[in-house]
Amino acid sequence: MNKNPLAELTPVFFLQTFILELMHASEQQGQKHCEQLIEHIAKTAGCFFEETYRENTHKSGQLDSESYTELILGIKNNIGSKFSLVSSNPDCITVTNSRCPFGEQVANFPELCRMTSSVFGGIAARNFGYAKVEIKKSIARQDGQCDVCIYTNPHAAKGHAGMEYTDTTPVKEVNDINELQCRIETNMQRLWHKQSRQAAKKHQSPAIIAKSPVMQKILQSIEVIAPTVATVLIQGQTGVGKELIARAIHAMSERYHKPFIAINCGAIPESLIESALFGHEKGAFTGAIEVHQGYFERADGGTLFLDEIDSLSPAAQTRLLRVIQEGELERVGGKQTLAVDVRIISATNQNLESLVKQDLFRNDLYYRINVVRLNIPPLAERPEDLPYLVQLIIQRLNKRYNRGVESVSREVMRKIRAYHWPGNVRELENILERSILFASGKEMTELDLELPDKAKSVVEWKGVKEHALAKIEQSFLETALKQNHGNIKRVSEDMGITSRAVYAKLKKYQMNLADFRIPD
Repeated sequence: MNKNPLAELTPVFFLQTFILELMHASEQQGQKHCEQLIEHIAKTAGCFFEETYRENTHKSGQLDSESYTELILGIKNNIGSKFSLVSSNPDCITVTNSRCPFGEQVANFPELCRMTSSVFGGIAARNFGYAKVEIKKSIARQDGQCDVCIYTNPHAAKGHAGMEYTDTTPVKEVNDINELQCRIETNMQRLWHKQSRQAAKKHQSPAIIAKSPVMQKILQSIEVIAPTVATVLIQGQTGVGKELIARAIHAMSERYHKPFIAINCGAIPESLIESALFGHEKGAFTGAIEVHQGYFERADGGTLFLDEIDSLSPAAQTRLLRVIQEGELERVGGKQTLAVDVRIISATNQNLESLVKQDLFRNDLYYRINVVRLNIPPLAERPEDLPYLVQLIIQRLNKRYNRGVESVSREVMRKIRAYHWPGNVRELENILERSILFASGKEMTELDLELPDKAKSVVEWKGVKEHALAKIEQSFLETALKQNHGNIKRVSEDMGITSRAVYAKLKKYQMNLADFRIPD
């Protein structure tokens, strides 16, 4: 056998592998360490590349746009990329790339894009006095290609996302985001320490991970809307951290010294929801033996977070609308009008616009709670946040279970990045908690997680599709039954099917009609 088993180990391949392993090691050390390492490598390398280019081309003085473009394309293409120029003008240079030198493995480390940004931006700033690098698309984020804009005019760059570079100092925007995140977390910690010692002992203090561009925009939105009195609607899948964002808004507002009360509307029985929210008078109904203050009264002066607001009954929606419009309420069974000053932050994992069109949610209430809307992206759309979330969760689990796990293995991180996390952060916490109990040593090498097969057969796909449609149908049926209090005729009209078909579906999903009817 004459073939050299290491024939493919070229200098470039060796360095690429080395960088990937360096990235894996650095992400275990925490967010700041990883950022500082990337910046240091990129700035130093960029200076070296520029000096090499000048020596070989005998150029001195500032590079013009043409030379700069030749340099940055040459840097990338000589190590295996496939960059080309899209457009160039005095304000902006745009380049595109169809091949990453790190191959498919780059999807495990989207942070490497920051290295490209700092090389491009650092060289541009030294020659043009200013640069902002906007990575519009990235192979690392599975966009299929990289589209990079390098703005050399601060006026042209205004309004575009990206990192700013002046002279040789990058990251004005990154510093701004880090400072903003620090302010938000400091305010949240301040509220946290006001809680009882028991609560602080039982739970970990809140923290928001925002390394992805989408989450950084959420932080910027929090700073803008928190000082106002505007109602906020937070939309996002289950487990993305909607309540955490609501707490951050409260912490950054002038109401921070007043109560923050969180209610899951979907967890309160429909017959009790009005009493829970608005209170009741003695004798208002059987069992009402004394006056009860509702959540609105208890949150007076502060913030009320209404999670799963889509599950409110029509009567509760009407009462809520009045409180928002008039700033006053009446307890159930009461005649006295009470003034309340409460900021409403609502949350849902449903499409409220769709529910409004189906007459399942009040149109006027929707517009009242939707003055400002924040859409929290699912974890699958925030790959940059994953290593930092993993590290934060592991630190918390170590404290809870008195373990000494410091990091996860590369294979474990690969699994985490490859999974789509339908349960989002909550599911990630659950999986890591289960796995850390069985971890031995300082590195977690096993993860209790089965990755789905990449390619499903037609039969499997049909099964997945049927299951998904059945879940949607069951959810819609349940909502229609709630809104119509079990009236089969109205439900059948809402669903566009016969009453007989409604009964068939009740049987199919083992749903009891009596659970939705109002008792006489």
